[in-house]
Amino acid sequence: MTGSQSNIVHVIGAGLAGSEAAWQVAKAGVPVVLHEMRPTRMTEAHRTDGLAELVCSNSFRSDDAANNAVGLLHAEMRRLDSLIMRAADANQVPAGGALAVDREGFSAAVTRALDEHPLIEIARGEIAGLPPADWSNVIVATGPLTSAPLADAIRELTDENALAFFDAIAPIVHRDSIDMSVAWFQSRYDKVGPGGNGADYINCPMTKEQYDGFVAALIAGEKTEFKEWETNTPYFDGCLPIEVMAERGPETLRHGPMKPVGLTNPHDPTTKAYAIVQLRQDNKLGTLYNIVGFQTKLKYGEQQRIFRTIPGLEKAEFARLGGLHRNTFLNSPKVLDGQLRLRAQPRLRFAGQMTGCEGYVESASVGLIAGLYAAADARGETLASPPGTTALGSLLGHITGGHIETVEPGTRSFQPMNINFGLFPPLATVPTKKPDGTRLRGNEKTVAKKQAMSARALADLDRWIADHLRIAAAA
Repeated sequence: MTGSQSNIVHVIGAGLAGSEAAWQVAKAGVPVVLHEMRPTRMTEAHRTDGLAELVCSNSFRSDDAANNAVGLLHAEMRRLDSLIMRAADANQVPAGGALAVDREGFSAAVTRALDEHPLIEIARGEIAGLPPADWSNVIVATGPLTSAPLADAIRELTDENALAFFDAIAPIVHRDSIDMSVAWFQSRYDKVGPGGNGADYINCPMTKEQYDGFVAALIAGEKTEFKEWETNTPYFDGCLPIEVMAERGPETLRHGPMKPVGLTNPHDPTTKAYAIVQLRQDNKLGTLYNIVGFQTKLKYGEQQRIFRTIPGLEKAEFARLGGLHRNTFLNSPKVLDGQLRLRAQPRLRFAGQMTGCEGYVESASVGLIAGLYAAADARGETLASPPGTTALGSLLGHITGGHIETVEPGTRSFQPMNINFGLFPPLATVPTKKPDGTRLRGNEKTVAKKQAMSARALADLDRWIADHLRIAAAA
């Protein structure tokens, strides 16, 4: 790597956020060293030494830029030449209205792009503690599985206790072990998404009796024991274990991952299923399917026993069983400034899930903007933040102070957040009429409002790119 430490950006952690950050820095013409501790030191959730390894779902969620906030974030990242989105688009698998990827192909594409870039050096080995003092421009993107020495150093430096929650992993089933005389292919409401055909999920129906027995088994099943220091760690509601949802009430799962709406069983079209379990394709070959929403802390033996009571999965063979890992994140509004720099030591900038965003795309997007900020710093410039009307800007706003403080003294209210339209500023003018002049009614108003927010976001992002990044916005 050529250049002095003063103009080299060091990125610690090569997950989605770190990989995206390194790409953006190098693309801006600034040399970068990307540090990854695997395989020298593995984590509880990772299985390979590949960069940007997906350890939970293989879904990037909705790709609908006009009506869904995460789909809008996809579109914004594509306009900014995101490596993560480029690799996802090139390795997508059918998933209804969602963008899902072949996880091995996706990681390989990211690894190859970073390894081949002339301004990127990939350094394998753990950064145990704070980085050396002569590293003047650092992005810490170590994720929810940050190693203890670095996490402890950050806590000591910030004098803030990091919060933590558990993120759960759903099991993966071999496709050829699913009984398709019972199950069937169909996307909810036959919706067609990127790489799909409207019949992208495998559906397993349940009667009321089967559902009640399944819920009872989940609640009674033997769970993984928590360590003493983990017992008070809260879950993130976007990734609750299936048995925790079951404990919240007998109908909770029917209104969550097992809702039966928008689906018709071709084996028995006149009988309405009481609940439905869905499986989504997990690799490009179509040989593996993950059970949607079935993150779990059940012990392995219990998982196999209970999940094989699902109609169609009686003989299921599991390529991977579910599990849990501990996630940590900063109290970012307190310890980070508006450009994601640590107030106590501004040479350190943070990115990804550790900042308090949740989700693959959100983590990568924060890595993207952190990379742009770091590259500008290396050039002696200051980059204006993206508009708060954009998905990227609204998520950044949440992380750096967009939440409401709790009124209870001593209570820390900041929590991880997926991108959603609730983070966006209100529209100056709310649509009331259709293009033909007729009045919007009912749900049409909500749809029109989301579409107007999305259109505003993309227009504002294009202006920001033209004004501050001096690159052409991609279509």
